[in-house]
Amino acid sequence: MTNPAPDLDAHRRRAMEAMDTRRAWPGHAPWVRDAVEALPRHVFAPDRLWDWDGHAYVPVDRDADPDAWARLVYAGPYDAAITEITAGRPSSSLSCTSVVAGMLDALDVEPGHRVLELGTGTGWNAALLAHRVGVTGHVTTVEAAPDLATAARTTLVRAGFGDTTAVVVGDGALGHPDAGPYDRVIATYAVDHVPWTWIEQLRPGGDLVFPWGRLGHFAVTVAADGRSATGWLQGLAQFMPARNTAPTPEFDEIRAGRPAEHEHLFARDVVPLHTDRDLLWALRVALPNVVYTTDTDEDGVNAWIHDGARSWAVLTTLPDGRIRAGQGGPRRLVDEIEAAWDGWERDGRIRRWDHGVTITAGEQFVWAGDAATGRRWVIPAPVPVTD
Repeated sequence: MTNPAPDLDAHRRRAMEAMDTRRAWPGHAPWVRDAVEALPRHVFAPDRLWDWDGHAYVPVDRDADPDAWARLVYAGPYDAAITEITAGRPSSSLSCTSVVAGMLDALDVEPGHRVLELGTGTGWNAALLAHRVGVTGHVTTVEAAPDLATAARTTLVRAGFGDTTAVVVGDGALGHPDAGPYDRVIATYAVDHVPWTWIEQLRPGGDLVFPWGRLGHFAVTVAADGRSATGWLQGLAQFMPARNTAPTPEFDEIRAGRPAEHEHLFARDVVPLHTDRDLLWALRVALPNVVYTTDTDEDGVNAWIHDGARSWAVLTTLPDGRIRAGQGGPRRLVDEIEAAWDGWERDGRIRRWDHGVTITAGEQFVWAGDAATGRRWVIPAPVPVTD
């Protein structure tokens, strides 16, 4: 007996209605909603998706459980559909609709533009871009994984975009100069430091949208002389890194069962670490390699913190409402967090939306308020890998 086919139209309608209800469509770019309506997510989803069962990612195959597969494709505005698992962790996805819509809005793409996309994945984002640029434009999309590139190329041709979309296998950090210069460049994976090649391959006045690290995405415009690009934070979301990026260790891997070396009562309310996005962004800027995970239990909010190397900290809400801080490793992360938190408060609790970024060939920095006069935080250049 075969499983009955799911009502994909019903799933799609619910997903579109959820975007409407949450006002997640960009008001200044109505074309995004039209494109998503014309190009259903399920057309670009592979037959195998992955779902978290509380312990590990498990496969959900379209043939074996079509309704569960459809629910993952159309889960919700803020839910990605995991399309690939590598070493037990997600390595590719069909991005959540709200983030796709927000980044396309920030890209400000117009009919006739030449667009470079870095990170093809399933090809859905490239199709949405091709739908926008029309027959007078062109989209080049670069994918590091040959199997993903082949599947996306086939799907894009089937969807009618074979003439206006080129899928290239390569390293996204190198861009694709052969089809440039471009009017717009968009990265669908996170980088901590923007490759200068992306700026070089844009026309003066062209726009780049990219996720910075693990939390937010920026939109920058290339200066008239081509020697810099600057722009503002556009939104907060989590993004997967480039394929050649070593995975960030989990908290338990960093702590490795070690007892706390220092314990004390934490004098602050820990709830903002769970709820205040302006604070989380400020800490991300001040302490770029520190990772936070928070949760709640019957006593309140708890936080697990590490630096991806050897240092860790735990903030635990006790039954009496006090907060116990424990930390270990060469860095005192609780102390660093308190110092950064104090700095943010002294600066007037700067909102996340008041931050921007400037990129040159020799320097990259995040700034607050004003690119020329505001407080700035230098983005460290990547450390070269040596054998």
